[in-house]
Amino acid sequence: MRYLITLFTITTLISCQAQEQKDTKDLDPFADISNEQAHEIMKAKADLQIIDVRQNAEVAGGMIDGAVQMDISKPKFYEQIETLDKTKPVLVYCAAGGRSKTAQEIMQEAGFTEVYNLKNGYERWK
Repeated sequence: MRYLITLFTITTLISCQAQEQKDTKDLDPFADISNEQAHEIMKAKADLQIIDVRQNAEVAGGMIDGAVQMDISKPKFYEQIETLDKTKPVLVYCAAGGRSKTAQEIMQEAGFTEVYNLKNGYERWK
């Protein structure tokens, strides 16, 4: 009986882990993602470009490691995104997920192939 319980537990854990990996591997290239998915993408994609679209005062409170600020409220935002590699994945975030969703849509229209929006923003990242 113990053998069956142990076997069932191991099988369940393995299938849950495989499902979790599949969730980040098979994401839509323009998905709104959770913090957990963002961490997985950051581990899996060495060429990930992380873009913070918040204003200077917000960025003063901290940023995700490796992020580059490109304030979406500034006219030069469009010029700044053109400096990025459109073929490499992008993770975009703001304070709560609204402005970064707009940035994601702008980037998709501009020809980027893979842009993930951190749906809960930096406020929930900390």
